[in-house]
Amino acid sequence: MPGALVLPDLSQVAQLTDDALLSVQRELSAARREVDAALASVAGEVARRSARELGHAGLAQRSGARTPERLVQRELGIGAREASELVRAGELLRGSAPWLAPIVRSVSAGSISVAGAAAIRAGLGEPDAHVAGDDLTDAAARLLETASTATPEELAAAARAERDGLDAAGVAQREAAARDKRFLRLTPLPDGMTRVSGLLDPESAAVVRGALDAVTAPRRGGPRFVDPHDRAAAQKTVDDARTLDQLTADALVDTVLLATRADRTRLFGARRPGVTVHVQLADLHSGTGASWLEGETVAVSVQTAERIACSEGALPVLFQGGQPLRLGRTARTFSAAQRVALAARDGGCVIEGCQHPPAMTEAHHLVHYSHGGLTDIENAILLCRFHHLWLHNNGYRIERRGNRYALIPPPNVDPQRRPIGLRSKNQVAR
Repeated sequence: MPGALVLPDLSQVAQLTDDALLSVQRELSAARREVDAALASVAGEVARRSARELGHAGLAQRSGARTPERLVQRELGIGAREASELVRAGELLRGSAPWLAPIVRSVSAGSISVAGAAAIRAGLGEPDAHVAGDDLTDAAARLLETASTATPEELAAAARAERDGLDAAGVAQREAAARDKRFLRLTPLPDGMTRVSGLLDPESAAVVRGALDAVTAPRRGGPRFVDPHDRAAAQKTVDDARTLDQLTADALVDTVLLATRADRTRLFGARRPGVTVHVQLADLHSGTGASWLEGETVAVSVQTAERIACSEGALPVLFQGGQPLRLGRTARTFSAAQRVALAARDGGCVIEGCQHPPAMTEAHHLVHYSHGGLTDIENAILLCRFHHLWLHNNGYRIERRGNRYALIPPPNVDPQRRPIGLRSKNQVAR
């Protein structure tokens, strides 16, 4: 059990320098991880004493709570999701998943959060006929290399990618399981409004997200450098008085209205909303392995990629030396074909921790066009609007080093200007 915590003095927090403020935040974050580890340990014991076979004699039901999660939630005054995470983490600390021993040690030491541990466990899953426990232990150790700076959402995506890499044969089964969880519920409320709630499997989410992104992209950080014919329409969306959430809701309603007015035998006309799928050609030919839908972090089966290619057609993106397509200085902006290639190579905004998909990014010239830079793939990299402006306004730059790219911080951030490697967000490109 961790010792007594000594919290920093926050009485003069408004007078702290930026560096000191961030240092205090990191100190408090470390303290929180220690407290959460202790809370998880207690929650795990609460769960043990509330085992289902104990019935009404169990701790939770004797205390008036139906489940240990509800008891933890009531006692700590926290949300249901956080209480569930604490209970699962507590069970993990008690040895419920021995193949995750590296995670257990890290939670106990306070070097990874309870939420991060829960994300890794959910993403890696359990050993089965295709994946041995030792393989999952090794995968957990790899995930811990970046766990201290990654969010739970990033850890969950990375853990799912690890599982898919270990168990390509099980991708189709996991895809089917995710599809079975899909639902949409419309709940009328007393004030006359209707609450929309539900879950979408990756393929369904890619369809819906693609349709809505096409409408809301100018307000969500979509490209500024667009075809002149599209610029006026994009500006109208930017200037629209509706909130982004209202734009999204209206776009969904308009899409449904279009569907209801279409030929009953040809919903959405001849083509459905576009879905971009990335898959290696060898896997597509062999029918085994995994593929990824652009903007989604969960793998789908090669059979799904085949079905989409059959109905939507396929655009091969060929790489030579790690770089696809060239255009030179014939244009200031990148072509649609080049953006397809950039999306395949970078998978979204390349800044570590950013989750913006390719549709929400701009193509940044490494050597500025005004300085003679070419509109070529090797002179471009995808950045969301925020990070594009952040890079230009704060003295950062990105350099190409062979077939890899590195972020170079300004001297005021790192006097030695040590390069920070950038990795593709696209699992196929990785």
